[in-house]
Amino acid sequence: MELVVYLAGQIHDNDWRDEIRNRSRDLNLPITFVGPMENHDRSDQIGEEIYGEQLNKILVDDAASDFNNLRTEVLLEKSDIVIACFGEKYKQWNTAMDASTAISKNKPLIVIRPESLVHPLKEIDNKANVVCETPEQAVKALSYIFETE
Repeated sequence: MELVVYLAGQIHDNDWRDEIRNRSRDLNLPITFVGPMENHDRSDQIGEEIYGEQLNKILVDDAASDFNNLRTEVLLEKSDIVIACFGEKYKQWNTAMDASTAISKNKPLIVIRPESLVHPLKEIDNKANVVCETPEQAVKALSYIFETE
């Protein structure tokens, strides 16, 4: 059995994604990881790359969101599990949207968030299957799925 895991969260840094991928690889977990476009510049410019030059920044963002939403919809739909990582450094609107989408699609959801975000994320946490504070804990949850004894 192989699982597809969608890694939802901000794309300004990917340390947490790298940690999850590396720890999973070290444990030989049969997992394929998917998620949003991690190249921030490409994510922001994909609309103009496909549609052509836009008249203003609002239209640039709107065009990019068409393709980023398409990517998210397809990959999240094909995923078996969603891990939504919330941090304190950046606004987490996309993460919250992806977590909510996972919940509405009945996708198993693992939330990673620091203790300081317990209150603002209480409703999402309540709907998640598992709530962790570290990527290491999330990988241990994934690993547990594959245990036979």
